[in-house]
Amino acid sequence: MRLDKFLKVSRLIKRRTVANEACDAGRVLVNGATAKASTKVKPGDVIEIQFGTKAVKVEVLDIKDTSKKEEAKDLFKYL
Repeated sequence: MRLDKFLKVSRLIKRRTVANEACDAGRVLVNGATAKASTKVKPGDVIEIQFGTKAVKVEVLDIKDTSKKEEAKDLFKYL
């Protein structure tokens, strides 16, 4: 699955366009490397997102095309 779509489906970032912009600005890392929006994400990958001064680090647990609000938190775990 594309990184921008995963960020939206998992509710880490609200909109796919915002996820795209974050990737373009170099604020998203996958396994320690700067990632483009089109980067493929798979279970076991570690994603780090910079939100201003705060950084969020998560591990991908599952991939789904769509998810309900309650299920979104099951797609990743905070590190």
